[in-house]
Amino acid sequence: MTVNYLETHSTDPAFNLAFEEYVLENKGEGDWLILWQNDNTIVVGLNQNTAEEINRDFVEKHHVHVVRRRTGGGAVYHDLGNLNYSFISDLGNAETLTISRFTEPVCRALESMGVHAETSGRNDIVVNGCKVSGVAQRIYKNRILHHGTLLYDSNSEMVAGALHVDPDKFQSKSAKSVQSRIGNIRSFLPQDMSLEDFWKKLLAELAQDGFTEQFLTAGELHQIEKTAEDRYRSWDWVYGKSPEFDYHQKRRYPGGTLEVYLRITDGIIRNVRFVGDFMALESMEPAVRALRGSRFRKEDTARILETLPLRRMFGGIMEEDILDVMYR
Repeated sequence: MTVNYLETHSTDPAFNLAFEEYVLENKGEGDWLILWQNDNTIVVGLNQNTAEEINRDFVEKHHVHVVRRRTGGGAVYHDLGNLNYSFISDLGNAETLTISRFTEPVCRALESMGVHAETSGRNDIVVNGCKVSGVAQRIYKNRILHHGTLLYDSNSEMVAGALHVDPDKFQSKSAKSVQSRIGNIRSFLPQDMSLEDFWKKLLAELAQDGFTEQFLTAGELHQIEKTAEDRYRSWDWVYGKSPEFDYHQKRRYPGGTLEVYLRITDGIIRNVRFVGDFMALESMEPAVRALRGSRFRKEDTARILETLPLRRMFGGIMEEDILDVMYR
C-alpha cells in the first residue's frame, strides 16, 4: 500500500509539532509519513520538568528554542543536522503493539545504506553502541503516532551543552532523561552523502511500495498555526505543564552568600525562602509575598524585583545576583 507523504516546509518546532498533531487527529485513514527538521531546539517529553532538563544559560546564549511534545520519553536536541520522522497509522491490537513495528523499517533503511543499526533495550536505535535515534509514541482513538529523531550530522557540542543541567539544583518526581552516548549516522556511512541525499534514500526505503506526496490546504495550515501559537509556543504548556518540583541553589557574591529554596507547581512559585549572610536592614518578607503566586520565569521575577527596596532587604546583593541564583 502506498504511503501518504508530507513535509512541513518549516524548521519552526512549534509549527512542526502542531502539524504532526493535526495529521494524527484529522487524517483518519491510511498510512502517513512526515519527514521534518527543527532549527536549534530542545524538545522535552510530556511528563518532564522543562527547567530540570535544559541548561538555561546555554539555551539563552545560543537562542535555542524550547518546546514540549505530547509524547513521553526524555528530552532531545534537534538542529539542521538532525532529521525527524513521523509514522501515523492504524493502531491495530494495542495489546501486541511494540516499538519494533516502527523502528525495524528505520533500521532496514539504514542497513540499506551500509549502516548496521538495531533497537536497544530503551527503545533507542543504536549503531556500534551509540544512540542515533530516540523514539516515542502516542495513541489517539484508533490511530497511533510514532516519531523519532535521526542524528545524521548534528553538532555534538550543542547537544551536550543544551541538555547538561546540574542535578543538585532540582528535586522532583518528573520523568528524567537518561544520558546516552550519541553518534552521528554520517560518521558510520561507508560512503559519504549529503543530508539531502540521505533524506531521499530514507524516504525511498520507508515507502518501498511507493508514496503519494500530499499537501494540506491553506485552511488546515491556518489551524495548525493557531495550535502552534496557543499550545506549543505557550509558556504555560512548555514550562507550566511541568510536575511539581523543588529548586535549590547557593552562590557567593561580593555582597555576601545568597541561598534560595523554591517550591514550583504548574510553573508557579508556591513558596520561596532566601537564606544568606548578606547585611539586610529590614525583613525580606515583602519580597517573599510578592514572588509567591508568580510564574517561575525570569522576566516575571525581574519585574517584581524592580518594585522592591532590595538594598534594604538584601544588603549588597543586587537584583542581577538574585536573578542569577534563581535562574542559573
